[in-house]
Amino acid sequence: MNIDEKIQLIKRNTQEILTEDELRKLLETKEQPVVYLGTSITGRPHIGYFTWVQKLKDFLTAGFKVKVLLADLHGALDNTPWDLLEKRYEYYSIVITSMIEALGGNLDNFEIVKGSDFQLSKDYVLDLFKLSSEVTVRNAEKAASDVVKQGNNPKISGLIYPLMQALDEVHLNVDVQLGAVDQRKIFVLAREFLPKIGEKPRIEVMTPFIRGLTADGKMSSSNNASKIDLIDDLKTIKSKFNKAYCEEGNPENGVLDFAKIVVMTYKEDKEEEFVIDRPEKWGGPLKFKTKTDLEQAFISKDLHPMDLKQGIAEEVNKLLEPIRQKFVGKEELIKQAYPEE
Repeated sequence: MNIDEKIQLIKRNTQEILTEDELRKLLETKEQPVVYLGTSITGRPHIGYFTWVQKLKDFLTAGFKVKVLLADLHGALDNTPWDLLEKRYEYYSIVITSMIEALGGNLDNFEIVKGSDFQLSKDYVLDLFKLSSEVTVRNAEKAASDVVKQGNNPKISGLIYPLMQALDEVHLNVDVQLGAVDQRKIFVLAREFLPKIGEKPRIEVMTPFIRGLTADGKMSSSNNASKIDLIDDLKTIKSKFNKAYCEEGNPENGVLDFAKIVVMTYKEDKEEEFVIDRPEKWGGPLKFKTKTDLEQAFISKDLHPMDLKQGIAEEVNKLLEPIRQKFVGKEELIKQAYPEE
């Protein structure tokens, strides 16, 4: 795979890269660059996570070393009870590796890192003090505004959060950070302020949001109807998709989002068609080779929402089956990590 092919692979299904020129230079000068994604171990992971897990697979295919930071301290800063952190770390560790495997990714150059294993070191804490002497309260509030739960009476932890995320790039020794577009303000803060403490800015790659299954488009861990949990069974998956907001001919919905960004990308990589097993009385099976074909069929109303929902439910079930299998016999872990559910 040449550099242009690697860049195209990294760019697909992304919303923004800061900057593409820096990415090209990195690929030209370093044999195995390092990328990381940090995820705060808060609510239970859902199918929206496949958006960035798929990008991690793309980075692995492009020859990167991939690190996933399971940010237990960030989880605490974002109001996760301290006594649940260890069990949630264990839960997330199983989930993320299983998701990459479900998409056919190779784990040879993949590593999971626990935040508290390095974020409590003397060097890290000293850098945190240094960075805090450069970043204003206004800077930190702005950076955290799209990510940290602020509430009516914000805590100091919300200001520490974006500073730690910036420093993670340094102490994980990475070249690139991957995250959803809601991380943009933190990425910009890192690029602006890391040089002030003698560190280079990193390349930032952002994925778009996948809308949730409800009409408001929010996929929230706290709203069960808005998302598919990664260990939901087929009956539950079908029930949630059947109730999902999906207006005929209107592409602005979470069902089509997931179909285009995750399912069709997965199918295209495997050189397979997405087949919807529609009954003969309604015209017979539908087959799609590209996400453009799928979207156009939906917009033109050749593809009915119920047919799309049923087809996607089957594909999601296939993706989730190996993840569910990893949790067989681990029911107690699930209860300990998420006792309120």
